[in-house]
Amino acid sequence: MYMTLLAEGSGQTYLSLVDINLNTIVFTLINTLIIFLLYRFLVHNKVMAIMEKRRQAINAEMDAAETAKTEAEQAKAEYAERIQKSKDEADRIVAEAVKKASDREAEIIAEANQNAARIKQQAQESIEQEKRRALNEVKDQISEVVVLAAAKVCEKEISQKDNAELIDSFLVSVGKED
Repeated sequence: MYMTLLAEGSGQTYLSLVDINLNTIVFTLINTLIIFLLYRFLVHNKVMAIMEKRRQAINAEMDAAETAKTEAEQAKAEYAERIQKSKDEADRIVAEAVKKASDREAEIIAEANQNAARIKQQAQESIEQEKRRALNEVKDQISEVVVLAAAKVCEKEISQKDNAELIDSFLVSVGKED
């Protein structure tokens, strides 16, 4: 009412639209209190239960996401470890293959050296045998020549000149047979 009077006294008409009524204020406050109490006793627990379920669902999803993230990180770490182990295994296999190849190379070279030494030894033995055989043949031939020369000497009486000729012919015949 005070405002209505103020509006009429000053000549302004727009304040006349606003009317403050104590009954309306009390009625509005009572209605608000009733709505609040109805909400509080009828709806609030259900809304809070729904909000709690939603909060729990969100927390469960966040926990699941965190667990999935942890599992993914563990899987990534395991994968990296497996890759590293595979690389280490591959390096070990390559190193082992290189070592085996090197060992085999050394064995082959040693066998070749042994075979070469054996062949050389056999060749030397063969040369020695051939040399002995040749010497034996020469000795046999010399013996035959000596026997022939002795037979010729026995057949005729030899002079100094004949003796020299006989020795020269003997030496020439021995030289031709070598």
